[in-house]
Amino acid sequence: MKRTLEQRLQDGTVICGEGYLFELERRGYLQAGSFVPEVALENPQALKQTYRDYMLAGSDVVLAFTYNAHREKMRIIGKENLLEPLNRQAIRLAKEVAKEHPEEEALVAGNISNTNLFNPGDPQSIDSVRHMFAEMVGWCKDEGVDFVNAETFYYYEEAKIALEEITKQELPAVITFGLMGENILRDGYTVEEACLLLENQGALVVGMNCFRGPATMQPYVEKIRDTVDGYVGALPIPYRTTEEHPTFFNLPDGGCACNLPTETTFPTSLDPLYCNRYELAQWAKTAHEAGINYIGLCCGASPSMLREVAETVGRTTVNSTYSPDMEKHFLFGSDDTLQPHITSYKTKA
Repeated sequence: MKRTLEQRLQDGTVICGEGYLFELERRGYLQAGSFVPEVALENPQALKQTYRDYMLAGSDVVLAFTYNAHREKMRIIGKENLLEPLNRQAIRLAKEVAKEHPEEEALVAGNISNTNLFNPGDPQSIDSVRHMFAEMVGWCKDEGVDFVNAETFYYYEEAKIALEEITKQELPAVITFGLMGENILRDGYTVEEACLLLENQGALVVGMNCFRGPATMQPYVEKIRDTVDGYVGALPIPYRTTEEHPTFFNLPDGGCACNLPTETTFPTSLDPLYCNRYELAQWAKTAHEAGINYIGLCCGASPSMLREVAETVGRTTVNSTYSPDMEKHFLFGSDDTLQPHITSYKTKA
């Protein structure tokens, strides 16, 4: 029998692979800029394979790719009529892939997110946000998701609306914040205050995702861990953010030799600023030891990165059979049958 999210959390760490947005853009199936997940309708097999790759790399969760698939985003690109079909299709594809897991059927999460419409001083925008969340969570309920992941909020009050709409549908909620460069939520709450409020209102997991790499997310995740009693989530981006540049929105690249067509390296020139998999493993170890229960990676993450994170916290993934093993490498290997005149040349290669 498939365990629930809460049961899995009680049993140990839950791994959640996110990052479909950047990964599908990198694979050529999504447009950077608008970042709308039309792939669910236009290239469903590409989306299924992406779901599958993250699941086999260790994700306990197949997260339905409906990030930015809300009414406001669909209005901007002139495709509001595709809103419901896109949402339902993304969930159905996730359910198909989740059943493929050879050991235990993966959890399927619905997904709602920051709307970029929320304005705390505009009652009409607040009503619009509530309506958008209500319809998306309603489709999640109809399609039989295991829980709803509500993510990347930079307003506490918007996250609160999301939780209220999830609760109305009697679904478990994971709520995570995206903390911008001023180190405080846009409506003045600290991230740990906001997480405590949401926990008290019934969220199963609270924490942070996106915007920040491991170095600039972890201090705030630890504040959350010290503040709340329940489960804490952390899903950083895999980029080398710094105290001076705590988010990926304004990361500089001093080594770039061209004139970028964009004002910043975000979103299409971040490649040289990646953490390597061992940096991510080091972060995962730190997060795990700090008591973070729901661990993953967000925008920019690849399946191999997620697998490293999962293995670091003690998991053997389906695709761990493909984890690095340099023993047989012609230049850097240690196998007795390798040619010494080749392996001795490795420092000169």
